[in-house]
Amino acid sequence: MEEPLFHVVLEGRKVGPYDRRTIVGMRIRKTLSSEHVLIDTTGRQLTVADLFGRQPARSDYVPSRTSSFSVLATYAASLVAVQGRGLAVPAFRGEVEARVQSRVLRIAGRFRRGLGWKEDRVKLPLEDIVHARVSGSEVEMGLKVDGGPPQRIRLELFTPAVASEFAGWLTHAGPWPADTPLRGPAGVHAHLLWTSVGGIAVVLLVVLGVLLARSLY
Repeated sequence: MEEPLFHVVLEGRKVGPYDRRTIVGMRIRKTLSSEHVLIDTTGRQLTVADLFGRQPARSDYVPSRTSSFSVLATYAASLVAVQGRGLAVPAFRGEVEARVQSRVLRIAGRFRRGLGWKEDRVKLPLEDIVHARVSGSEVEMGLKVDGGPPQRIRLELFTPAVASEFAGWLTHAGPWPADTPLRGPAGVHAHLLWTSVGGIAVVLLVVLGVLLARSLY
């Protein structure tokens, strides 16, 4: 299936075309807002919010409403932060798929592994999501952890309306305590920083090795 392309209307001019992943990255970096206009290959206009409000096209599964893991809703999102001990969540980059199933919230996407990319998924039991709140287009979830404070997971849903709809599926979640502050993204996957540093170190070691090898000949 070919990835659809879209032109972006900026100051009356069309730029692009860009695929969905690129537009997601531009939205995450605040280069685009939800109100920016896109034009698809057929000439039809839509907003960035319209694009993210659609269920991503998929051809590798068919939802089964009778299955214990039936798909109830699918959202385009991005991972903002994971804070605290608990479930091991990969440091997803760019767009992720947040799929609400009858018992779990499945988050799937890509993350850096060394110098390459890896795809993975993680499943959050819905009954373990004990807190949830919406802040603009973000949803902060609190995942129950035995013997400790809830693990915080924040997702960007790109528009407030979609964020509110997404939070509505978290039926086991209650509000955060009134004295619980909204955490910023400063603690986003500390291991991601070390992964990046490690990748840079590997590159520097390779370059150093090449220079040393040349100096010996």
